[in-house]
This record gives sequence, C-alpha cells and structure tokens, in this order.
Amino acid sequence: MRYVIVSVVNGEAGVFNDNLRQEVFERFGAKSSKLPAHFTIKAPFEYDGSIYDLEVALETFSKEPRKEAYAINNYDHFEHRVVYMKLEMSKEGKGLHDKLIDTIDSLPYIDFHEKDGKNKIFHVTVASKRINNNYSQLWEYVNTKPCNFQCEFDNVTIYKWQENTWLLHKKYEFM
Repeated sequence: MRYVIVSVVNGEAGVFNDNLRQEVFERFGAKSSKLPAHFTIKAPFEYDGSIYDLEVALETFSKEPRKEAYAINNYDHFEHRVVYMKLEMSKEGKGLHDKLIDTIDSLPYIDFHEKDGKNKIFHVTVASKRINNNYSQLWEYVNTKPCNFQCEFDNVTIYKWQENTWLLHKKYEFM
C-alpha cells in the first residue's frame, strides 16, 4: 500500500489553494496533487504491513495541547517544474514539525529524505505537472492573485493511494 503523511491546510488558505489549482488546470492544463491543499510531512512511501504503530504514534502526538502558527505569503517555484504558495513556518511551528518528524522517524518503514525531513522547504503546491510549456504564463497568472494568509498547523493526516486517487485514511487534529 502507498501512503503519504501531510498537514491539511484548513480555512481560507485551503479553499484558495484548491480553487487556484482548479483555475490553473482549466487555463493552462497544469495539474497538481490529487490531495487537498496541504504541506507534506512524509512524501509517499510504500508499506504492505500494518501501520498501526504509526496510527498510535500520531494519535498520541495529537493529544498534547499544541497548535502553532504559520503564514502563507506570495508564491515561489522549484525551477520551472513546480509553482507553489510560500509557507513561512513560525519558530514554534517548526519545533512542532520537528517533534512530529522525531516521533515517526523511528518506525522501520518511515525513511525521511532531504525533501521531506526536518530541513524541507515548506510549501503548498499550486501546479507540478505539465507546466514546462506554460510556465511563464502560469507564473504571471498566479502572481496576479493576492496570497496572504495566517494559518494554524493543527493536524497531521494520513492518505492512502487506492482506486487511482488519494483517499483519507485518518486525520489527527491537534488539541
């Protein structure tokens, strides 16, 4: 089974990202993830055994009182491959994120890499597929859309790949 661990972006910022991704697809044919607005905690990984220990770890982690702030301000890109909303994690949010990484890093089937570990570039993707031919126009277009949001890092969510899409497995909301 294939899984991914993310934090869903709730509220206005999440709705904005979902709508912008749809607009970008309709105008430019550029696609994004089949997941809702999110930032990645652990990139997709394969595991055919039980993830019960992961579920218990995340359930326990989510019970401690903690929600931390982050901001989403403007846009950036990874070369001409990915256009994203810039996520500026607060110091406290980064600490929470790193504790979360430490919590699940000991599991034998979780293996963090540079792009999804503690030193990742936090971002919320707008487009990541089929953008090379339209990159300049797409980049100009998204930059006409004001993007400034105050958000809370308030959940960790597991999705599993089934039926050619990501389906919600379990969402853990922080206290």
